[in-house]
Amino acid sequence: MTKTVILGVIGSDAHVVGITILEQAFEAAGFDVVNLGVQTSQDQFVDAATEHDAEAVLVSSLYGHAKQDCEGFHQQFADADLEDLTTYIGGNLAVGQDDFEETRAFFREMGFDRVFDSETDPEEAIEALRADLDMRSSESEQESQYVSA
Repeated sequence: MTKTVILGVIGSDAHVVGITILEQAFEAAGFDVVNLGVQTSQDQFVDAATEHDAEAVLVSSLYGHAKQDCEGFHQQFADADLEDLTTYIGGNLAVGQDDFEETRAFFREMGFDRVFDSETDPEEAIEALRADLDMRSSESEQESQYVSA
């Protein structure tokens, strides 16, 4: 079964090259990719995840304002009953970012499952997503076994 991922550049960011590379890499890896493009609002991510019954949402941001753009992001998904969605964010996420581990911790606290810097190879994100989605599938299968027992 093909896993559907929503991909987009959040906020007012108009950097298109990275998102295009990610789209091609995830498609080549066998994912069904819905690319929302640049300057994507939180509502557009939620609507696309709902419409396409997505397993994951991948957020890109290169202009350094992701902290502001992602404020309340996961609450939007919770309000749409999409709490189990896997969410990733990557790029140049903070202006003047000196310590990426601090930035990673900030976005993890925001609710993102994984946080990547702008130097991350797409293959690393692909392997991480495969592992995360397989893990969640296994948890769902275990839960359904308990229910049917």
